[in-house]
Amino acid sequence: MPSVPAPTPSPSGTPVAGTPFARAVVADFDAPWAMTFLPDRRMLVTEKAGQMLLVSADGASRRTIATIPVSAAGQGGLMDVVIAPDFATSKRVYFSYSAVGTGGKGVVLARGTLSGAAGAEQLTGIETLYRASPQVDGDGHFSGRVAFSPDGQYLFFTAGDRQKFTPAQDKTGSLGKVLRLTPAGTAAPGNPLATQGFLPEVWSYGHRNLLGIAFDAQGNLWEQEMGPKGGDEVNLILPGRNYGWPNVSNGSNYDGTDIPDHAAGDGYEAPRVWWNPVISPGGLMIYSGDLFPQYKGDAFIGGLSSQSLVRVDLNGTNAAKGDQWSLGARIREVEQGPEGAIYVLEDGGDSQGRLLRLTPAA
Repeated sequence: MPSVPAPTPSPSGTPVAGTPFARAVVADFDAPWAMTFLPDRRMLVTEKAGQMLLVSADGASRRTIATIPVSAAGQGGLMDVVIAPDFATSKRVYFSYSAVGTGGKGVVLARGTLSGAAGAEQLTGIETLYRASPQVDGDGHFSGRVAFSPDGQYLFFTAGDRQKFTPAQDKTGSLGKVLRLTPAGTAAPGNPLATQGFLPEVWSYGHRNLLGIAFDAQGNLWEQEMGPKGGDEVNLILPGRNYGWPNVSNGSNYDGTDIPDHAAGDGYEAPRVWWNPVISPGGLMIYSGDLFPQYKGDAFIGGLSSQSLVRVDLNGTNAAKGDQWSLGARIREVEQGPEGAIYVLEDGGDSQGRLLRLTPAA
């Protein structure tokens, strides 16, 4: 499927009422899911149907560098993309997607190498690193977010519960878990639950649909996930902890039945922040730039059903709700640009899949 031609970007942006931002349209895509910046300020953007695009820094041109054979039904498709910590020398690109496998569908972690002459690069040598297990029927809650540890030695990968509930507490599978892997996709040494009957790659468990994961400047690992009917969460991810799903949640089931709330002493790690009604959190970014000094160190979350950009005030290992700014479109992804601007990807197509650059309003 050809990509939508890029619009002419607006360099300065238009103020967005009720927010501290000026908004400029950088490009338009067909159901984009994630993006990341290369050292030369070009961007990699994934589209749900399986296209990985290399986009110029100004958004005016793009090329398909890989077409991944995804299962794009429902919440599936080509998902996250990040570059290796040593990208300057290795040129490796890590990405996730949903695929059909033995017994059903599941989320896959893969990598390839950006190679070729300037202007003609392709993603080559693509290899599968990890498949979440078990693979099951259905098209929801794949998760598939990727983050490297600050030292670049390990890779954290999220696997959702696949809308099956109980796998999040099951020691024998990787669904509903945060996984800690080597860059080659094997279980990292020293994971906390390997001696307790869990798969050796499991770092934490009891999660639902983990659509954002990021480290702050102090090395704390933060994660956000969609709750059921209510109970969206921001969690501080600690090794070996049980985050409670589906046994506890600050939301309720879609059929109206109650789920016990998190409570002190219940044995589960409670969220640092939660929302009811929901924000439907998409991507997660922790801001470290200089364009918005008042927000340095804070978390930014894309709001899907809430059509908003959400700020969470991070202070050490504590978190508190900050602002929620309406952007008038479902926000799938949030990234920080090399110049300190905030970039957001809208969720969808037909001019609802735009890449927007947010800078301080005049």
